[in-house]
Amino acid sequence: MTERFITLADVAQVLNVAPAAVYALVRCGDLPAIKIGARGQWRVEVSELEKYISRMYEATSQFVVTHPR
Repeated sequence: MTERFITLADVAQVLNVAPAAVYALVRCGDLPAIKIGARGQWRVEVSELEKYISRMYEATSQFVVTHPR
């Protein structure tokens, strides 16, 4: 069984960015996440991460079209 939820550190590793960058994405609402447990640990659903990546590809594509070299 593959994991449904992953930690912010795992997301950072997938995106090859700092964990603080992932936390900022979550806090501003760009990357949906939930807080679970008594300590309120953040978790991101793998499907939401995939949706985020798809949105970023689309945004990048639009940027390239509107900002030609």
